Amino acid sequence: MIVRPRPGPLRLLFVVRGTILPRVLPHVLVVAGLSCLVVWTLQRGHLRLPVTSPAPLSLLGIALSIFLGFRNNACYDRWWEARKQLGALLIELRAFSHAAIGLLDDGRAELPVVGREVARRLVHRNIAFAHALAAHLRGHDAREDISRYVAEPERSRVLASGNRPNALLREQEWELATLRREGRLSDITWGALNERVHALMSVFTACERIRGTPLPFAYTVLLHRTAYLFCLLLPFGLAEAMGWFTPVLAAMIAYTFFGLDRLSDELEEPFGDAPNDLPVLALARTGEINLLEALGEPQPEPLRPRDFILK
Repeated sequence: MIVRPRPGPLRLLFVVRGTILPRVLPHVLVVAGLSCLVVWTLQRGHLRLPVTSPAPLSLLGIALSIFLGFRNNACYDRWWEARKQLGALLIELRAFSHAAIGLLDDGRAELPVVGREVARRLVHRNIAFAHALAAHLRGHDAREDISRYVAEPERSRVLASGNRPNALLREQEWELATLRREGRLSDITWGALNERVHALMSVFTACERIRGTPLPFAYTVLLHRTAYLFCLLLPFGLAEAMGWFTPVLAAMIAYTFFGLDRLSDELEEPFGDAPNDLPVLALARTGEINLLEALGEPQPEPLRPRDFILK
């Protein structure tokens, strides 16, 4: 995600880093170059246009802008819902860990050491879950992060699973169920902690739903093709009326349509690695810092933006 101070009004017109411009600039330059070629050939009589009015293109541009706006809103809704689910993830991680520490290790000297050890194991498993979920959503491998917080033989079971976040939640439920059967957890305590596991499962499943259900492909292709055809036809509709101002106007319109199309592509996949995607790794690190602090253990440094991009 792009994290940077907002530039002033004048500088905002010329800022490049952290914008969509570098990714659409080649396409904009193609439209500008085509516009120059069309104007040059038209003024020298090498090209005759059957239609000199830009009105038909104006109607198509209005319709296209409306549909691009709909797609952009739909993609932003996916992005915002994903952000809310990651916020809910932090809430549930903190709630589960605080409840585990409070119920199993409240700092009293008379509390059995085994209770403190169980609380620590549950919290460490939550940290591993946060990193495993971030890696799962981005298609990365969180083997190193999981290995730091999960011991054998559980580590081997989790790493061998095709869905490591789900395997970690399964391990949480197994341990809580074992503690209940052994009489080391009351029904109320088991119910409170198990409810938090189910809440984490709900967040995890919602994130998988967002990642695995993109916008309909035919809808995306239709708008993508129409936007490119419209921008390539622009010089032919503007050259007669605008003359050498055609390349400037066509480039500005192309930047708008290409930029909206590319930005929608990035927002459609909110858990990806693109600059405008969500900082999944940074949020997982935030959860790790919070939970280690609750245990009184050393915490790593938070992730910082690099070139205004927070991963």
